[in-house]
Parts: sequence; structure tokens; C-alpha cells
Amino acid sequence: MTLLISNHRAMRQLVLAMAITGTTALYSTSTWADQAAKDRGLEIAVAVQAQDDGFGDSESAMTMTLINRSGKESVRRMRSRILEVPGDGDKSLSIFDQPADVKGTASLTYSHATEADEQWLFLPALKRVKRISSKNKSGPFMGSEFAFEDISSQEVEKYSYTYLGDETVDGITAHKIEAIPTYKHSGYTRLINYIDATRLIPLKVEYFDRKNSALKTLSVSEYEQHLGKYWRAGKMEMENHQTGKRTILTWSDYKFQSGLTDKDFSSNSLKRLR
Repeated sequence: MTLLISNHRAMRQLVLAMAITGTTALYSTSTWADQAAKDRGLEIAVAVQAQDDGFGDSESAMTMTLINRSGKESVRRMRSRILEVPGDGDKSLSIFDQPADVKGTASLTYSHATEADEQWLFLPALKRVKRISSKNKSGPFMGSEFAFEDISSQEVEKYSYTYLGDETVDGITAHKIEAIPTYKHSGYTRLINYIDATRLIPLKVEYFDRKNSALKTLSVSEYEQHLGKYWRAGKMEMENHQTGKRTILTWSDYKFQSGLTDKDFSSNSLKRLR
């Protein structure tokens, strides 16, 4: 709110100055409305991130269900670990346990606020750790409808925002926010986020590809609150409108502040994970 108020104060001062110099006509009502929508969009994005600050670290069990166009399913089970990094993006680690053909596969992500994310993938069949190029973040993660850039933490600085109004999502009032990637090599031209107006948590995200065509939709549900503050989803479903495929992620057994450190998120230790 402080950011929005200070911007409006600056606008009033600018209007006064232009009135004195006779240049007010250069700025239309639509210009002010556009700027207010951007201010409001950024304000909401900052609030969403701020309400999740301070969780420290977390662990959970996750199931990934891949569903092809004809409805055939394949299921993978894994463990997830996240370490909060104050002043930067989170570090996250996913370790696959089932089925046998992916057992031991591990994905490590260092998310960053302004620099390119760092990502590694350990493939036990090749017995080597593969660095994911920053130019290849739009590629699918482990054959799912989630891209590598989707599984990194979504830091505020990675996007520019515009508030598009409020809409209802599954009976819940949601802020509709357009987010345009500001980092290189994104697979998206824009995202439309629907944020629960009360809890400040995402309910739905619409993704548009590099041609600005509708690509996929993420639906987020079954939230539970932990430690009296932190909301975590129990289910995420990503539907690809262009391929007809879907991926469902479900979480359970959340644990927080168990003492994870940087050493638990080292790319050099991926081969030794169990």
C-alpha cells in the first residue's frame, strides 16, 4: 500500500507542475488509469509474496499423474524439499522414488529474483548431472505439462504487472492480474493470474505461448494452512489446450522448519541422494 500511495502523491505533484506550465493536456485520463492498474497489479504481487515470507524450509511428498489425450495415466512419486533464501529466490529439490525407470532422478533449482535461474537434473541411467540451459526453460519437466520455468519460485521481479479487475473463480472473489515476463528466454508472452482476494493465494493461472495463443491453464486447489500462516496447495492441475494432455500434482505430509541448509541443496550431492 505504501508504494501505491507514494506513486499517487508523485502523480498529484506532477499534475500541479504540468498545470503551471500548461502541459497537462499531454497526459490523458487513460494514461493515469493505465498507471494505476500497473501500480495495483504490482501492489498485489508484492503482497502475495510477502504473506509467504519466513517459512524457512519445508518438505513434502508429491505424486505426479501424467494423463495423455486419450486419458491414459502414468503415475510418479517423489519427495520435495524447499529452502527459503532471504533476498533471493528459493532453492528447491525434487527426488523421484517411483516407478523404477525414474527412481533416483533428481531435479535441483536455484531461483533468482533478477538473474537467470540455475537448474540441474541428475539422470541415474547416465550417472551424470545435467545443467539445464537458461535458454531451455520452456522445455517440459520430466515429460509433464509443467515447464522447467514453472517449477522455479515466481519472484516478483521476474514480471511486470497490470491489474485487470476482479472475477469469481469457483465461487471465490479473485484479483485478475496480467504478468509479463521481464527475463530472457521465457516460453510465455504473458500469464493471467487469479489471486484469492482474501487469502492472497493463486487459484488459477492462464499461460500464453510466444505467439500469444492460449497454451495451458493451471488450477490450484485443496489449500491447507500451516504454522498458522502459510498456505500450501494440496492439488495442482495443468491442462495443455494445444496437446490435450494434463498433469496433476498432489501433495501430502508437509513438514516445516526441519533444519534444511544450503548443504542439502548442492548440485555436487545429487548423485548421492537417496
